[in-house]
Amino acid sequence: MLRVAIIGLGPIGNLHADCYRSSPLCELVGVCDIIKERADAAAERLNVRAFYGAAEMLKQLQPDLCGICTGGYEYGSDHYEPTVQALEAGCHVLGEKPISNEIQPAQEMVVAAQKKNRCYGINLNHRFTPLARQAREWVDEGRLGHLLFVNVSMWIKNSTEQSPWFQIKALHPHTVDIMRYFCGDIVAVQCFATKAPGRAIWSTAHFNMRFANGVVGGLTGSYDIQRGHPMERCEVAGTGGRFVLDDMFMELTLYPAGTMEKRVITNTVFGDIREKTFTDTFRNRIHHFVEQVASGTPPEKIDGSGADGLAAQKVLAAAIESIQTGAVVDVH
Repeated sequence: MLRVAIIGLGPIGNLHADCYRSSPLCELVGVCDIIKERADAAAERLNVRAFYGAAEMLKQLQPDLCGICTGGYEYGSDHYEPTVQALEAGCHVLGEKPISNEIQPAQEMVVAAQKKNRCYGINLNHRFTPLARQAREWVDEGRLGHLLFVNVSMWIKNSTEQSPWFQIKALHPHTVDIMRYFCGDIVAVQCFATKAPGRAIWSTAHFNMRFANGVVGGLTGSYDIQRGHPMERCEVAGTGGRFVLDDMFMELTLYPAGTMEKRVITNTVFGDIREKTFTDTFRNRIHHFVEQVASGTPPEKIDGSGADGLAAQKVLAAAIESIQTGAVVDVH
């Protein structure tokens, strides 16, 4: 039984806590937030101890696993300190995305996990839906033949104006990770961005990408459009066919080459499907991490790892450089 503690108890931290509590492999033992009211409310709801500093909680409880659900500037600046503290205390860590809003702290967290031989994952939950897993199986089985291109789009209304790069850094860890999940490493990026009326930030962007295996890709994302149906779309094509995945959980269609037949898999959950499946993406991801840790999976084999989170942020850093310079930028 893994003893789990949560650091950062906003809405996402509370959702993480519920997911850990639903796992038969976990026992939630404590919660921590620098905002006392948040920690106290979560502790009362979850019937665990409340702490207001990560170091003290780690010292007293000595958990096996820590969920890092802090936020901060560009949704990622507050991840570094508690992540390193948890790793130094010997914990496995599952952090929220982005791994960090800056590359250097992200690299240091990945290195810290390697030095401690701890499992370090990021909540890249879009790759953990049943339909995304099925699509990956088709790729691995060669159903698409030699891969040629990938196109991804995602949009959601978000009026936050934290920084010029907020949309790119906060939204696209998910989309870039999905592209990497299906097609491998990205080696070069060209990015164009625009501002919707009344916006001060680069609120809509389009990326052109080149992959190490020769695949070419396009990504379009926006913080300017109300949620629709779907709000996320992924198309991967090769010489043997292509698939289209809507919302990562709604519907997956395989179009084999050379035939008019197709295979469609539809999520048949009734009721408020978007709310339920949003929660399910977290539960699927967290349970997978817990299962990998409990089964002794080597840290370098963790699915949706800190290294994956870092790779996504390096692509986004290159995209920002491309906007600034107008050039195609290699991903380092």
